Amino acid sequence: MTAIRLLLVDDDPLVRAGLSLMLGGAEDVEIVGEAADGDEVVALVDRTRPDVVLMDIRMPGTDGLTATERLRSRPDAPQVVVLTTFHADEQVLRALRAGAAGFVLKDTPPAEILRAVRRVAAGDPVLSPAVTRRLMEQAAGTAPDARHARRTRARARVDTLNDREREVAVAVGRGMANADIASHLFMSVATVKAHVSRILAGLDLDNRVQIALLAYDAGLLDDYHDDTP
Repeated sequence: MTAIRLLLVDDDPLVRAGLSLMLGGAEDVEIVGEAADGDEVVALVDRTRPDVVLMDIRMPGTDGLTATERLRSRPDAPQVVVLTTFHADEQVLRALRAGAAGFVLKDTPPAEILRAVRRVAAGDPVLSPAVTRRLMEQAAGTAPDARHARRTRARARVDTLNDREREVAVAVGRGMANADIASHLFMSVATVKAHVSRILAGLDLDNRVQIALLAYDAGLLDDYHDDTP
């Protein structure tokens, strides 16, 4: 079994120590480094080659948002999970748009943080449809002009997809796993994966979270309601 290489980034040494103790004890996780400031992250990633970075979003100096944007703009970037104290926050949304694969709250039980790290390492986002929608509704800017401009841009991008890719994008936005999408759309899991890969490449997106964000921005999820808390 190959261990997940994990880098911890938080300005609070007690938080880092706690995370290291909680996560480093798992057989499938190896803590490869720690950083106290976002400015240290890129160089540390180059040295330690983590699979996942657990990133505090609020730090003095270079914050986690800036560090996430720097990392995700690089080739072969590690996955990033944002640590935050808020369910809905504009900086969290910006981190997701920059390519973070999800976020977890700092008061999340250790087992759930470990589960999030494992999911992201496996290529799955850590964001439920309900949380995605609540986050965007509360933090994505409420000015009508801004919403209209964002929707217009998103729809122009979505219009480049064919009908099947559009259906898959909606399903991803609903938080469905590949197997569920395959059953729902009567196709094989391999075909679903191929469609997701083409969507990511064609729209220059980093991960499934960004597909979900784009589907939401374009209004593709307006008729879908999920009451999951």
